[in-house]
Amino acid sequence: QVQLVESGGGLVQTGDSVRLSCTASGRTLVRDAVGWFRQAPGQEREFVAVVRSGGTTYYADSVKGRSTISRDNVKDTVYLQMNNMKSEDTAVYYCAAASTRIGGFDVFSNRRTYEYWGQGIQVTVSS
Repeated sequence: QVQLVESGGGLVQTGDSVRLSCTASGRTLVRDAVGWFRQAPGQEREFVAVVRSGGTTYYADSVKGRSTISRDNVKDTVYLQMNNMKSEDTAVYYCAAASTRIGGFDVFSNRRTYEYWGQGIQVTVSS
């Protein structure tokens, strides 16, 4: 059974930074594209960022320039570093893994591409 687990969320202040981590059991993430999505109350789950198996990254416009997604293949962990947090970043953040290696931004920003999902972790930005 594959399980993805997110960690690193919590309550932060506006302007702070947060680093989220995604690990897996039952599957190695090394060959997968691993993405982060988020869902705010009453809204649809939206794409945040993805790192493909070869290292290519894509970001949503809302976080581009203040976020970095990276992977440590030794630790089999994917990180999402977000800086200058804003109130609109408040959401439940999910990591997800996809085995496909074909496609570009349109494919990897689509939540339907992903086969495995974590349970999500709350990030709340308070002013």
